[in-house]
Amino acid sequence: MPADTIVLESMPSMGGAAARSLVPSRDKRARVPSSTFEVRDLVQETARLADYARVCGFTLRDTVPATWLHVLAFPLHIQALGSQDSTIRLMGAVHVANRMTMLRPVSVSERLTIGVRADNVRPHRRGALVDLVADIRSGDETVWDGVSTYLASGMTAPGDAPDGSHEPFEAVTPHARWRVPARTAKDYRRVSGDPNPIHTNRLAAKAFGFPRPIVHGMWTHARALAALEGSLGSSYSVGVDFVKPVLLPGTIGFSSSHEDGVTTADVTTKDGTKPHLRMRVEAVS
Repeated sequence: MPADTIVLESMPSMGGAAARSLVPSRDKRARVPSSTFEVRDLVQETARLADYARVCGFTLRDTVPATWLHVLAFPLHIQALGSQDSTIRLMGAVHVANRMTMLRPVSVSERLTIGVRADNVRPHRRGALVDLVADIRSGDETVWDGVSTYLASGMTAPGDAPDGSHEPFEAVTPHARWRVPARTAKDYRRVSGDPNPIHTNRLAAKAFGFPRPIVHGMWTHARALAALEGSLGSSYSVGVDFVKPVLLPGTIGFSSSHEDGVTTADVTTKDGTKPHLRMRVEAVS
């Protein structure tokens, strides 16, 4: 558990926090700060939410999508891993999984308290994993929580790494196909504030091993969740695994099924043979 809470007067500048997170660490032993970073009484921006909904495919309404609350917490992810107590840099890490729970509908008019801490550093066969654990409250009530798991390649952590095997994927016939134009990354950067250049700059993408820029994983997450918007209840838990990046521009497939109160969905290549993202949604009572 965190040793203390650092309360910030406002959300940190994404540019400044991102610049700190770009400075490479010479220490390859994965280490994170023990503090929770918190911002209180945050006012949501309705115009930005409307733009976010348009970019990601959500219907604009008074209550907000679960992934929007992740966007609000994201600057504190960068703050935590950009601190002097962290040897993991978010800009060099890969977002491999995300879990979030919408405990009740949240109105865009609600003022929120957002806290983020880094936790659960553990070994991986290609480096170290770390969880960015976020909690969002309205007054004294927790309304949303989330865990974003990042892989820091080349870092070390104590213990034995699991084998990392994934559940087998069987090819599907997409129910829908979405064209993802190159501008999607710039649009999502505008609404999310995520400054990672691998999404918008070809040279930066190549430096990280991609032939051209890739769309933000959280855009793909949001777009898939938006496709299920009509079947989501008032409270739900959603988990995704990011399997393969979506190169820009590109065309992707989407399929979903519902059984015993659980919805599973896949974002795939346009022919449905390989997954980009795997999703599971369950109602929360």
